[in-house]
Amino acid sequence: MRKTVLSLLILLSPLCLRAQTAEQEILQQTVLSGSNYLAYRGPQKALTAAPKGYEPFYISHYGRHGSRYLIGDDDYDWPLEQFTTAFEKNKLTPLGRDVMERLQKIREESRKRDGELTELGAEQHRQIARRMYNRFPQVFKGDAPVDAKSTIVIRCILSMENELQELIRCNPQLRITHDASYHDMFYMNQPDKKLDEKKMPQRAKVALDEFNKQYPVGDRVLNNLFNDPDYIHYDVNGEKLISVLFKLASNLQSSELRKEITLYDLFTPQELYNLWQRANAWWYVTYGPSPLSGGVQPFSQRNLLRNIIQQADSCMQLPQPGATLRFGHETMVMPLTCLLGLNGYDRQIEDLNRVNAEGWHNFDIFPMGANIQLIFYRNTKKGGPVLVKILLNEDETTLPMADQSRAPYYIWEDVRQYYLNKLNSYKEEE
Repeated sequence: MRKTVLSLLILLSPLCLRAQTAEQEILQQTVLSGSNYLAYRGPQKALTAAPKGYEPFYISHYGRHGSRYLIGDDDYDWPLEQFTTAFEKNKLTPLGRDVMERLQKIREESRKRDGELTELGAEQHRQIARRMYNRFPQVFKGDAPVDAKSTIVIRCILSMENELQELIRCNPQLRITHDASYHDMFYMNQPDKKLDEKKMPQRAKVALDEFNKQYPVGDRVLNNLFNDPDYIHYDVNGEKLISVLFKLASNLQSSELRKEITLYDLFTPQELYNLWQRANAWWYVTYGPSPLSGGVQPFSQRNLLRNIIQQADSCMQLPQPGATLRFGHETMVMPLTCLLGLNGYDRQIEDLNRVNAEGWHNFDIFPMGANIQLIFYRNTKKGGPVLVKILLNEDETTLPMADQSRAPYYIWEDVRQYYLNKLNSYKEEE
């Protein structure tokens, strides 16, 4: 009985320990409020030593591209147009004029770089590759094979290439293959019209609207930027402008301009927290396991998880398996995290007011450069079962397994069967 209780506490501890801490974390690190615009921070904890006699021999990975520019020109052009028009009509405060100048710099740096990888994004992937090599050198010894796949999006391709180049620097003998093709998109970035249609049913819209009302940003920001209340009321789309300014503020951490300007000073700490709360709930409903969207959105990554299992089964038959690397987007990393149930992120929480309180924090899942690594271990001297541990953003996770006695290490065959059973339980609609 005591062992059962202990196992349950280990399984639930990541969420329980994180409960009620998001506001404090955001107050300490403003950038966390950016959700999926958070620049990759790297691992936050040391790794647990492998069981005696076990060594890593294969890695299976899915990662998000690194830091990027915003997707689409409108988020750069539209706010600058609003400020330019207001300036011409003498409707800007001194702060408003200063912000207009900052927006001009941001627009110039991002021109013709729609969604492209930034310098920081490339560096993030070089660092991830070097840590992977240094942490698990046995996987990359000699002429080990490394097979890499990317979605067809250029920022993902360049993220892949930066990781591969760093691995080659670490070991020039590696046998690397890499590709980016529509051929693999059925699991690398799976379209699913049926699940997309379920993302935002009316009950979810109502719940999100009611939730958002509890976390207002208000008129303070606009009054600090524009000098005429009537102009704000009749000529400014305040809600959209605040949203876009917050997006630009968040994404600046991925830009070289982060070294000289900010937009976070437009918001109070409470406003940043409120904006994050809204985003956190939205992501939970649309890509997480929320009952409001049927609790099935993580199954959008069913093909990817099957591919991970099949590739592992195949590669582990080789005398030297090496690594399988995949590069895509946060809209894969988040639902895959939930499908795997890493750190309890498969929790179904009916009340949106409980999502944050129960430790479901999106910034821990899918920053720029986010990645999931399955590290496989075997005992080459004494035999025994193959073990696996799963890293989320290079930190160890707990899995939703009954046997937590070896956590964060688990018997692969148990893990494999658990996930196959879960995948087989999902009935695709006609």
